[in-house]
Amino acid sequence: MWKSGAGRDSLELKIPIEDPSRQGVVYGTADRNLRLIRTAFDVRISARDNAVRISGTSEAVHRAAHVIERIQDALRTRASLSDDFVTEVIEQATQDGHGSGESTIDVFLSSRTIVPRSDGQRAYLEAIRGNDLTFCAGPAGTGKTYLAVAESVSLLKRQKIERIVLVRPAVEAGEKLGYLPGDLQAKVNPYLRPLFDAMHDMMSFDQIRRFMQNDVIEVVPLAFMRGRTLSNAAIILDEAQNTTVSQMLMFLTRMGNQSKMIVTGDDSQSDLPEDEPSGFTDALDKLMGTESVSVVRLERSDIVRHVLVQRIVEAYGG
Repeated sequence: MWKSGAGRDSLELKIPIEDPSRQGVVYGTADRNLRLIRTAFDVRISARDNAVRISGTSEAVHRAAHVIERIQDALRTRASLSDDFVTEVIEQATQDGHGSGESTIDVFLSSRTIVPRSDGQRAYLEAIRGNDLTFCAGPAGTGKTYLAVAESVSLLKRQKIERIVLVRPAVEAGEKLGYLPGDLQAKVNPYLRPLFDAMHDMMSFDQIRRFMQNDVIEVVPLAFMRGRTLSNAAIILDEAQNTTVSQMLMFLTRMGNQSKMIVTGDDSQSDLPEDEPSGFTDALDKLMGTESVSVVRLERSDIVRHVLVQRIVEAYGG
């Protein structure tokens, strides 16, 4: 994750090296790649502690950071990079405006700068911003949930919505949450934990607690969504491959005025019984091409977790 600092008109980013054993390839021979980036964007750039630090004007830093991310993306599938490749990436970043700030997601924590880190993630963010309903399918580690939560938090901060509703099917408990100990919050915490983990990157613990107490942020198991209409909200359904067709229809028809829905899932994985069709797959087929609905598919090349995650997904045939 990119970390940021510095003042209003300047920016400093720290970009971790995903695979420290290959940092020499990222930096280039005798740090050639870093020197090319410094010259092209007039930024200060240094490498230390398995991370690249870039500082300068906001636009220049974002463009330079985009180049580092493109290099790291390429190294997920290549053993080495040619000088021409690096030069071409720098030229593209100079010309096409990637990293100019348009893709930056503004969240509550000023110490966090969140941006899409692959072409697929950029398309996903554009889809969320341009449509009322966005479906995102892809394997683990592609940022499906993280970017959905980040953009929802940004909408809340900018007062474009009044609340965020986080929804997940509780397949493991057969939706029979009443058998679990504790109040509703205690019952759903195990199922909503990934969404909370993402949100803690974007606002303080006290802020999350305050928003939850005031129902600005609401966490709901899918079974509790029946009969509701949600207006002026961002509504995220995570792990949607574990919904049935009837559950998906019920969820989608909860959308009210001035709301956005984001539905994420991995259609190659499902915890449903073998004879139960997935509502996620069914919705992707039925709603493809519908006005104000976007379907985005992220691939293994969009995986942005630890470099081993992509290798694991590949090993398991994902």
